[in-house]
Amino acid sequence: MKFSWLMLSGILAGLACAGLAVPAVAQDAAPSVDEIVAKTNHMAYYQGASGRARVKMTITDSQGRARSKEFTMLRKNMDDQDKTQRFYVYFHAPADERGTVFMVHKFVDKDDDRWLYMPALDVVKRIAASDERTSFVGSHFFYEDVSGRGLDEDHHELVETTDTYYVLKNTPKDPGSVEFDSYTMYIHKDTFIPVLTQYEKGGEVYRESKALAVEEIQGYKTVTRSMISDMNQGGQTTLEYTSVTYDTDLPDDLFTERRLRNAPMEHLQD
Repeated sequence: MKFSWLMLSGILAGLACAGLAVPAVAQDAAPSVDEIVAKTNHMAYYQGASGRARVKMTITDSQGRARSKEFTMLRKNMDDQDKTQRFYVYFHAPADERGTVFMVHKFVDKDDDRWLYMPALDVVKRIAASDERTSFVGSHFFYEDVSGRGLDEDHHELVETTDTYYVLKNTPKDPGSVEFDSYTMYIHKDTFIPVLTQYEKGGEVYRESKALAVEEIQGYKTVTRSMISDMNQGGQTTLEYTSVTYDTDLPDDLFTERRLRNAPMEHLQD
């Protein structure tokens, strides 16, 4: 499967509505690959010192059957160099998953620590590094998608520069640790938002992630709707972000193991 510019035009239309359209004129020389990668990672995961969002997840299977989940995501940067970070995800719905918590301690120089608390069993499960690319709570997103992939895990190559995009090809340094051969990112040149990411195996795209809507919130360009599709198994998962706030006051002890069973409800209500 080759990349369809018709498909990308639909994404561009959504970005134009969000105020991110750019003129089709020649651009200055591209920044270095390392600069592009760092800025893209910052835009995707590190904007503001902290952040909060209410998220509706809609999972649609290959038969078109849909089910929904709702959760609040809290995030705090532990430094100002896009290195150490904390995530806390609390599920409100469906009722049988209420109280489920996914927490991440993210690092640059070692594997992330990930926990999943399942209240129905009153069990805390550690998510091993080998499980990072498995389904996140039954969706088409992987655990790794939630908090991001380590920049040093891949070789990065700028394969094309268009009027609108930097096109990066990323190849894993340890091919045995992942299910893909490479993934290609189409990064919006003005904002460094990754608009489209396509994962390939055996020369075919089998999985792709799209940014479907972008808004400016508190001065930050923010993806407010995104989707991941599975071309092999069929189906897709869409995320819609509401009540997004940045630079909120989140205490460090919110992101500790004791808070898995004792959720900080004062930070989780709209």
